[in-house]
Formats: sequence, structure tokens, C-alpha cells
Amino acid sequence: MRTVRYLITSALPYINGVKHLGNLVGSQLPADVYARYLRQRGHEVLCICATDEHGTPAELAAAEAGLDVAEYCAQQHRIQKEVGERFGLSWDHFGRSSSPQNAELTRHFAERLRDNGMLEERVTEQIYSPDDGRFLPDRYIIGTCPYCGYPRARGDQCENCTRLLEPTLLIEPRSAISGSTNLERRKTKHLFLRQSLMGDRIREWIDSHDDWPILVTSIAHNWLSVGLEDRSITRDLKWGVPVGWPGFEDKVFYVWFDAPIEYIGATKEWSDVDPSGRDWRSWWYEAGDVRYVQFMGKDNVPFHSINFPVTIMGSGEPWKLTDYIKGFSWLTYYGGKYSTSQHRGVFMDDAVELLPADYWRYALLANAPESDDSDFTWESFAFTVNKDLAGIFGNFVTRTLKLSQKRFGAAIPSGGAPGHAEVELERNIDGALSRFATEMEAMRFRPAAFALRTLWTHGNQYLDRCAPWNEPDDTRAACVLRTAINLARVEAIVSASFVPFACERLAGDLGLAAEERQWPGPAAGELSRLQPGRGITVGDALFPRIGDRSSLGAWVSEMEARFGGREDAA
Repeated sequence: MRTVRYLITSALPYINGVKHLGNLVGSQLPADVYARYLRQRGHEVLCICATDEHGTPAELAAAEAGLDVAEYCAQQHRIQKEVGERFGLSWDHFGRSSSPQNAELTRHFAERLRDNGMLEERVTEQIYSPDDGRFLPDRYIIGTCPYCGYPRARGDQCENCTRLLEPTLLIEPRSAISGSTNLERRKTKHLFLRQSLMGDRIREWIDSHDDWPILVTSIAHNWLSVGLEDRSITRDLKWGVPVGWPGFEDKVFYVWFDAPIEYIGATKEWSDVDPSGRDWRSWWYEAGDVRYVQFMGKDNVPFHSINFPVTIMGSGEPWKLTDYIKGFSWLTYYGGKYSTSQHRGVFMDDAVELLPADYWRYALLANAPESDDSDFTWESFAFTVNKDLAGIFGNFVTRTLKLSQKRFGAAIPSGGAPGHAEVELERNIDGALSRFATEMEAMRFRPAAFALRTLWTHGNQYLDRCAPWNEPDDTRAACVLRTAINLARVEAIVSASFVPFACERLAGDLGLAAEERQWPGPAAGELSRLQPGRGITVGDALFPRIGDRSSLGAWVSEMEARFGGREDAA
């Protein structure tokens, strides 16, 4: 019997600009941490992401930048890929929805849906702007949401209540290009996906996943409760995957039809980069040995729990459906939304220039919005970094290595035998490792961060209890410090999914070979694995503190002035 392989995808970041911290913690970062953890545990993992490049926002952003849309998308893809890599996002491939592979697969799915009676041609009325000289689908139109009254709802979806919309439903609509309210309704022909035929099948499929987060199933059931509506999958645009069918030569597929297909497209891109031994279809087609996990913010849940599954089921082919959807609520900034135009909030490029990626990775996940919204403030961020990373993990490593070097030189000391303190430490470490593994398997990232912090805390408590700096017996002091160095090795391995850069440094200071970085077994064996006489390096602090007690307030004020703060949220 073949073993389980893990396919991991995160919601595709849209192409129009670098994403903010809420986007990061709501999809790509937890996907990366989970993928890293599974790789450490010996699983075969394929982690896929891509830029979502079609649709009206790309055209608008390109026009504003004075670039051809294809050139703009290529530029922004390079930027997002570079920023993601600086954050340690370990994709196996970071693709592009504008790729030839995705275009080929998008047309394939459309043809299968057409052959199975799942597509229907309909003449509809759409908004046309004489002042702009074009139809205004989707995000080209802004108006008041008819459901919640939000005044800046887009023509495809209200970001306030997350309801999908049609531009013709908006109240007091206006052009997103010119602001003109001189809009007309004109007839145009489009392809509609007959989602209404699939309601019962989708409900049965969702109900079969009773392990999904309540956040995800509640959103999906809310959509199903109002009934699935047939939805247009084409648009009157030039930028996108061309339909190419008779009568549709001037139309492209709707971005929310082709974007999820890019998960498959990006896997084919990955295979085409180096086709030797890379069977992309084995991950998606008749892939019974694959466990497919998706990560996304709650606004993307409807598309992945309903719309994309309708496409896959409607094709009549055995493509892989998701096994688990990990949804996240919002990360707010001082109680408000992130905004590029209003200069509110922290975006990934600024964040990684300001402080090490590990600081952001850990602090964001330790406060991840898994069930409810969570709020970012500079005070809470600095407190988490200084207390957990600098004060607990970093402090344990620094105390251990510096004291050992001072007393015994730059090698692991010899002498002494484990006693009651070491037996108790082994028990505590086994408990923390078990809890961390349990939380990671369940993809509960805040509790997993707490389990990590508990692991680090046990190291400091052990040192405080044994006080090797006051121990007159060299053999006893050597035993304590040797045990602590071995615990530092365990922490370097187990913490690597959350803070990979610091853990790589620590592993280098301990001189760990590849085989010495395997996931630890019972603590009784692991806390004596590195033998006496082995050389160690005492490097700089793993996590320098943010400011100090006298200057931290000034630093917080500086960050609020630069990125927005309480006054802006009011």
C-alpha cells in the first residue's frame, strides 16, 4: 500500500502589490509552517502557491503604473516571490495563473463542463460606461452592497459581508476607472456555470468532512442555505485566459474560474521546470494516496468549499478534491483594516526590512486569528518577541553556550551522570514535544506556539533549578551544561518550522550534520546524543531584543507614526 503524500496550497496572493501581514498569517505562513513540519516528520510534501494575475484589478494597477499588464504582472510576480522567500516561505513552486499551463487546464475544465451540460450560454445585461468606452465588470464598479449597506462594495464581492455580487446588484454604482455615474445597461452574452444543479452533492461532500474548522463549515453552510446560484464564468475583458469558442472570441474566463485551477496549473509548471521524476498528474488525478490541505482567509472559503469543487465535480473526471480547509479570520491593525491608500498597517516588504523574518513568523502565529479576529499592535508584537523569543528561547541558548565556554572551553564538557533533575527534565520535554506534535497535526497554530514556548521554558527552568554557575562540583556542572546543550539541539530541530533562520544558525553553532537534525525521539536518548569533546561555537544572540525598557515606548511611537496607530483607527 502506498503511503500518504501531502499536497498543500495557500490562497493565491493577488498580483496588485505586496501583501500585508494579515494576508501572510491567513494563508501562506501557516501553510509553510505545516509543510516544514511534515517534511521534518519524513512525509513527502508538495507545497504550491502562485500569483493570481487575471481580472480587472491587474489592469487597473498596470494602468496606474504606466505598464503593459503582462509586463506589470511579471514584475510583481518577481517581487512577491522574492519577498516570500525572504520570509522563509518554502514553496516547492511559486507559479503564475497567467501561465500557458493554467490556460490549457482552464480550457480543459470548461470543455468538460460544457460536455456534461454544466455550462449554459445566456444573454445578460451588464454595466457599460460611455465615458470609459467599455463594459465595467466586477471590480471596475464600486457601489453600495444591497445586503449589508457597505458603501464601497466591489462588483464581484463585498469585502465587508463577503457575499458574492453581480455588478448590476450594486446600489448607486460608479466606475472604478473614472468615477463616472453615467452608466448604462447593455446586453452581452456569457457562459454560466450551473451551480444550482450541484447543491445537494456539494452539501453531502461538505458534511462528510466533520473534522473541518467550524469557521469553514459555517461559511459554507450559510452559502448553501440561501441556495447555489448559477454564475457567469466569462468576462468582457482582454486580459485573461481567452475562451476561444465560436461567439466568444472577444471574451476571457472569469478570474475566479481560472484562479483555483492554477493550483493544478502551478503543479504542472513545477513538473515542466524539471520533468525528470516529476509526475504532476499523480498529485491531482486519481490521487487516492494524497491528502490535500488548503490554507486561506475566510473571504476565500466560499470559492474553495463550493465554487472550485463544483468545477471539479462537474468535470466528471477524478481530479483531487480538498481533504481539509484551514480557514482563518482577520488580522486587524489597531482594530481597523489594513489599507495601502491610507498608509495603515504593515506590509511584507516593509516588515522584513524592519526586523528579522523569524520575529514576524513567530509573533503572527502565536496570535493567529484561527477562530476569531485578532488584532496587531506594536506593543503586543514587541512584547511577544522580547518575552518569548529573546527572553525564553534565546536566553536559554545564550546562557547555556556562554557559561559552558567560560567554564569548560569551546567543547561539550565531560563528566557527571544524570540525576533526578535530568529525569524530571526528560519527562517535561517528552510532554511538550507530544503536545506540539498533536497541535501541529491538527493545524492549531496558536496552541502549537504555546507548546513551543513551554518547551523553551523547561530549558530555562532546568538551568535555574540546577544553577550550574554556582555549582562547585565540576562534574555536576558539566553534566548540567551538557544536558542543556543537547536540549538546545532538540529545540533547534523542533522550532525550525516556526523560526527557521534562527534555528539554522543554532544548528550551525552546534555543528549538526544532516542526520543529527532528524526529528527527536524520547528525551532520555536525545538529551545525551551530542557527546563530550565535540566543538561548539558561541554566536551572537539568536533574538536581539526590540529596544529596551527605556526606549521601547519611543520605538512603538515611531512605528505608529510610520505605519498608523490608534488615532488612525478611531
